[in-house]
Amino acid sequence: MTSSPPLLLIPVENQVRELDAKLLLACVAAQRELPSIIGDKRELESRIASFPRSIFLSKSLRIGKRKFFPISRQLGHEIVAWDEEALVHLPAETYFSRRLSPVGMEHVSHLFAWGEDNAELWRQYPHLPAGMPIHVTGNPRGDLLRPEIRTFYQKEAEQIRSTYGEFILINTNFNHVNAFYPSQNLFQPPNKPGEEPQFGQAARGMTREYAEGFRDHKQAILEDFKELIPALDASFPGYTIVVRPHPTENHEIYHSIAARCQRVKVTNEGNVVPWLMATRTLIHNGCTTGVEAYAMCVPAISFRATVNDYYDDGFYRLPNRLSHQSFDFDQLRKILQDILAGQRGIVDDDETKALLDRHLAAQNGPLACERIVDVLLKIADVFSRSPGPTLPDRVKGRLKATQRRLRQGFKSYLPDSPKSRKFQRHRYPKISPQQLDARLSRFLQILGDDGKLQLEQVSHKLFKISA
Repeated sequence: MTSSPPLLLIPVENQVRELDAKLLLACVAAQRELPSIIGDKRELESRIASFPRSIFLSKSLRIGKRKFFPISRQLGHEIVAWDEEALVHLPAETYFSRRLSPVGMEHVSHLFAWGEDNAELWRQYPHLPAGMPIHVTGNPRGDLLRPEIRTFYQKEAEQIRSTYGEFILINTNFNHVNAFYPSQNLFQPPNKPGEEPQFGQAARGMTREYAEGFRDHKQAILEDFKELIPALDASFPGYTIVVRPHPTENHEIYHSIAARCQRVKVTNEGNVVPWLMATRTLIHNGCTTGVEAYAMCVPAISFRATVNDYYDDGFYRLPNRLSHQSFDFDQLRKILQDILAGQRGIVDDDETKALLDRHLAAQNGPLACERIVDVLLKIADVFSRSPGPTLPDRVKGRLKATQRRLRQGFKSYLPDSPKSRKFQRHRYPKISPQQLDARLSRFLQILGDDGKLQLEQVSHKLFKISA
């Protein structure tokens, strides 16, 4: 490069799901002289005006970005993006209206796809800017599933086995009907009896017909799982049943069930990878963890006591097809017995392998992080030599960023708000510099680098990582 590289801004929303993968990306970037600032998404976005011209790596392209992206561009930042939810995605039409914003998209310069399926989905988007580069790189979360990288979690997996013994893992994904706050569900509770419920946060971008059918289907599956958990506790006395709720779910339902059982434990601690390393098997319905389990050669069962092909095949086809499918408890129990006895492994055939290959790139060869950094370095080279924004644009951007920060701050004090401090602490609990530094050192060791990276705390939940 002809000048100092720009910063890479890496926001993290759900810490247990995203942080480790993005730390790996920051580590690979720093090895190649591209420094980054990583941490809580909300804090990073609120401080966007305080950073020098940088490359902002957005985790989504949702309509909420229609205000933040223009502000960032006025401040001179480059915006690149992937979609954290595009591996297991809604049908195209609903996905477009829910996950993509024409206004936001026009401010993005490059897209990073999980695999060819994701790239093809984006290519079908009617408002995709002409000539938009789509890079099929894979995603850093996919890197954590690779054998040479998941050794990062060896100690955690051993600790989990020591704590829980032999266990069956249940991953839930009922955040559409059992969200942390009721307002985050597909529909908000009606204010009066008989009143038609209003859309909740999860229904944005959906038609009412789709949202109502989806709500009914997810609620029925939730009821199935509420019966399944105690049934497993009674039928498999030699095993602990570990229930791992979705990061934005309300855990109360599961704790209530656990209180009536003998061996049911509820936890959302840490990344899912060490839990998959430690478990004998996974039970889910349409959960992304079913894809992660398959990539790690961990047998998974999709419990489908309630079936609606419109939603199951339109939304959850990938994780369900990569799993053994059971349609009642007796069938699930037989499959589970076979897995626990070592008589059945993953669903292993050419069709499932081809399905995963189409959806998840970078399962071998260069890491997804390395492929992404290759692109980022080219972007940074051009960006470093390009003119910055005019003074009037910078002033306008700073003013708008300040106004946005104040609005977000006000919302953090509203009860039951997705912006509330309680919910933010749930999604992104405090993490110390020592904890982050230890994780970076482990990643460097796995990457075969005996050097050390510089870690600097720049605010409450933001850290700079550089060579």
